[in-house]
Amino acid sequence: MPGCRVVRVGCITERHNPIAAMITFLTVLVVLAMLGTLGILFAGMLGLVRRDGNAARSNRLMQWRVMLQAVALLLFALLLALLKS
Repeated sequence: MPGCRVVRVGCITERHNPIAAMITFLTVLVVLAMLGTLGILFAGMLGLVRRDGNAARSNRLMQWRVMLQAVALLLFALLLALLKS
């Protein structure tokens, strides 16, 4: 068909579609934020379980977890808004 562009499934280049590049970038950031949240959660829980653990350090880790979780949720909301448009 004239005017149509054939695109292989899963192979949209950034040159042709900048929104696809932004979606990919945000997806990577969301995954990294979620993995960071999970890592900090486990580190804080291990600190609480150990008898000789520092309570202040564990509390600081839980504060970082909450901040990273908020970042992950904001990025996820932005990603959903981009996917909806």
